[in-house]
Amino acid sequence: MIGRLAGRIEYRAEDHVLIDVRGVGYVVQCSERTMAALPGPGEAAALWTDLLVREDLLQLYGFLTLAEKEWHRLLMSVQGVGAKASLAMLGALGADGVSRAVALGDWTAIKAAKGIGPKTAQRVVNELKDKAPAVMALGAGMAAPAQVTEPEPAPEFADAPPAPTPAAAAQAAGAQAEALSALGNLGYTPGEAAQAVAQAAGEAPEADTAALIRAALRRLAPGG
Repeated sequence: MIGRLAGRIEYRAEDHVLIDVRGVGYVVQCSERTMAALPGPGEAAALWTDLLVREDLLQLYGFLTLAEKEWHRLLMSVQGVGAKASLAMLGALGADGVSRAVALGDWTAIKAAKGIGPKTAQRVVNELKDKAPAVMALGAGMAAPAQVTEPEPAPEFADAPPAPTPAAAAQAAGAQAEALSALGNLGYTPGEAAQAVAQAAGEAPEADTAALIRAALRRLAPGG
């Protein structure tokens, strides 16, 4: 299993890059959001990867963070969701957006991804809602970027959805994980905590841990 690649980008297309790792070139499929965050040809880059093996296919999929990779694996476990659909959801919402949509049961947000119909979106939310808290609680370690240096969006992909920097994504995920842990220590269930934190993070994406806890507690209070 190939779990991570670090090397130099030789070329990039609309939906994939070729990364040279000590003379061996790996073709890696990526979401639009990930493509927009990668540097240009000749620059160093690293991706967490997931290898899909079938009788007629051997394909690598690349992700900026471990959290994004974990969501890809979970999305692929849903009936009717393949790699293309998973990348479409992650490209449209990002790992944090998928976490928030699933935790809140917001299937309309999932449906906004290209090629995702209402039935598939509802199935994603229904099947993964109980798993969202665990991914969110993994925190900064799962959100840490694979890049050695922070990438800049490539100009040829200027029309791709804007993506937060990997460092910002790691900081936000860490704050959410700490908020979830604090709420759990206060006696709230993982589902209750995840939903409240997801709502708070959706309204204030740059909030720190303390702000998220305060906002989540307001939502969890009777009549909140």
